[in-house]
Amino acid sequence: MGPDTSLARCLLSGQPRFGVRIFLTDRSIGVRMTSTADPDGQSLLGHVLLPVANEEDALATARALEPYDPERVTALHVVEKGEGVPDKTPVEQSEELAEESYAAVRRVFPDAGDHTAYARDIAGAIFDAVDEVGASAIGYRSRGGNRLFRFLSGDVSLELVTESHVPVVALPRGGAAD
Repeated sequence: MGPDTSLARCLLSGQPRFGVRIFLTDRSIGVRMTSTADPDGQSLLGHVLLPVANEEDALATARALEPYDPERVTALHVVEKGEGVPDKTPVEQSEELAEESYAAVRRVFPDAGDHTAYARDIAGAIFDAVDEVGASAIGYRSRGGNRLFRFLSGDVSLELVTESHVPVVALPRGGAAD
């Protein structure tokens, strides 16, 4: 089932997971999406989990998220573990890459938290991290690549938007950081 069918099923079930709050200030009208499953009414961008691959990607992804002014950000780096096969890179090197990525995110969001996961299944690790850090959404910037590459490597973007139990905010790829 695609995301459109999942959304329709959620709405038809009478139990939508998100609501909309409209608020007025002295200068503007705002709309804030909130989770109806969260008793605190946390906003959609209340706590964004930001998966990052390396320093360059982390900076570009953080800059893409910045205009949306999230309340809280946690950067996530997934160290791909082989589970019975050799690791792609030594763990120490991967952990150093994670620290460089977190530093890049903190150049945009100085108070950003960080979370490192160790797994072979990248999307599964992202979903687990959502629960571990209490994120309200996943902020994701596609890494690109042609269709053949995505098919052979597994399309994490597709899995994120079709299988996630929290909203996935697709961030634009354009910008000065690219």
